[in-house]
Amino acid sequence: MLFTDRARIYVEAGSGGDGASSFRREKYVACGGPDGGNGGRGGSVILVADKNLNTLVDFRYRRKYVARRGANGAAKNCTGAKAADVVVRVPLGTVVRDDVTRVPLADLTKDGDQYVAARGGRGGKGNACYVTSTKQGVTFAEKGEPGASHWLRLELKLLADVGLVGYPSVGKSSIVAQVSAARPEIAAYHFTTLIPVLGVVRIDQDSSFVIADLPGLIDGASKGVGLGHDFLRHIERTKVILHVIDVAGLEGRDPIDDFEKINNELKLYSEKLSHRPQLVVANKMDLPESAENYARLEKYVTAKGYPIMKASAATGEGLRDVMNKLYQMLQEYKEESTDEIVMGRPNEDPDKFEVITPGEDTDFEIKGKNIERLVAMTNFDNDEATYRFQLIWKRLGIEDALKAKGIKEGQSVRIRDMVFDYKEQ
Repeated sequence: MLFTDRARIYVEAGSGGDGASSFRREKYVACGGPDGGNGGRGGSVILVADKNLNTLVDFRYRRKYVARRGANGAAKNCTGAKAADVVVRVPLGTVVRDDVTRVPLADLTKDGDQYVAARGGRGGKGNACYVTSTKQGVTFAEKGEPGASHWLRLELKLLADVGLVGYPSVGKSSIVAQVSAARPEIAAYHFTTLIPVLGVVRIDQDSSFVIADLPGLIDGASKGVGLGHDFLRHIERTKVILHVIDVAGLEGRDPIDDFEKINNELKLYSEKLSHRPQLVVANKMDLPESAENYARLEKYVTAKGYPIMKASAATGEGLRDVMNKLYQMLQEYKEESTDEIVMGRPNEDPDKFEVITPGEDTDFEIKGKNIERLVAMTNFDNDEATYRFQLIWKRLGIEDALKAKGIKEGQSVRIRDMVFDYKEQ
C-alpha cells in the first residue's frame, strides 16, 4: 500500500440558510404580524481520528471537502433544516496546521478525536426575531452567515511504541520481518526502506506492542539531509528507541562511530530524543567479524549507560530476548511532558477591525470578523436592513476610524465584495 504522511486539503463549510421575511395571513386574523422563520445552519467539515487508518494516501486523490448550505427559513416561523456535516477520517497521530502560517490547530492522537476544520455558518434570522413591543411591522430578515473556508496541511506522526534507528542496511527491516507479520522490502542496497512500516510484536496472547521500521539515517539527517526530517518526525512519538548497529562492520564503518553519529543526529533534531529510553542491538552476530567488534562496542555502550544485546536478523537468534527486553522497557516507560504543540489560532476580539488603503480599485478597505460577517448577512435592498447596518457600523467605531484616516465624501470603501461611496452622516 502506498504510504503518504503529508497532505494539503481545502475545506469549505456550508453557509447558513437565509431568514424569511413574511407576515401571518389568515382569514380570521387581522393585521397578522411577522412570522418569518430562521435559516438552518450550514454543514461543517469535521476531521475525525480513525484507528483503522495509517496513511494519508486518500488525500492524494481527493483534496476538496465542501459541505452544503442550510435551508432557508419559511413562513409560519418555520426554521430551515440544518445541512449535514462532512466527516473526514484521518489516521491517529495527524497534526492539523494552517496552510499559510503553519500554526498547529489540532493534534488527533486518540480514536474518535475530532476537530472542526471549517464551521458551518449560522442561519439568518427571520423577521419574526426582530419584533419588539414598539416595532411590530419588521420587514427585513438576515441572510445566512457564510461558512468558513481555508486550506489546511495534514502531517502524520506515527504512533508506535518502538522505533528502529540506525544507518541504512544495518538490518532493521530484517528484524521487523522476523518478529512481526509485517513484510518490509529487504535488499542488499541502501534505502530499501523509503516509507515507515508498522508491525505488531506479540509477546504472548495478552501482551503486544507496535514496532516501526523507519528509513535509515545518514550524517546530517537532523538538518534535513537524505530522508532527514521525513524520518525523524516519525520517531518523536515512540516510547522506546531500538538502535540497530551492524557489529560486523560490513559497510566499512566502525560500530562505535555508528552509535555516536546516530545518537548525535537524534540529539540535534530534538533534545528529548537524546533522553528517550534506548536499547542497542548488535546485529549480524552470525558473521565471524562480529565477535571482536562486539567486545569493544559493549564496553563503550554500557559505559554510556545504555543496555546492549546480541542478535542476528538472518538466523533469528537473540531476537526473542530483545523483544522481551523491549516489552519490559515499555512497561517501565514514564510519559514525557507534551509541550511541543500549542494548538489553535490566537483569540481576537471579533469586533476588532482594520482600515487600510489599498490604492487599487478602492480608496479604503475595512477588514474585521464581525463587520465582514455583517455585510455578508445584510440585505441592502431593504431600507430597514440598511438602517440597522448603519447603526452597527457606528457602534463598532468604523465611522470615526474612517474620519481619522482622512476620508472625504465620495471616496470608495470596500468591505468583502461590497463597494460603496462614503457620505457624511
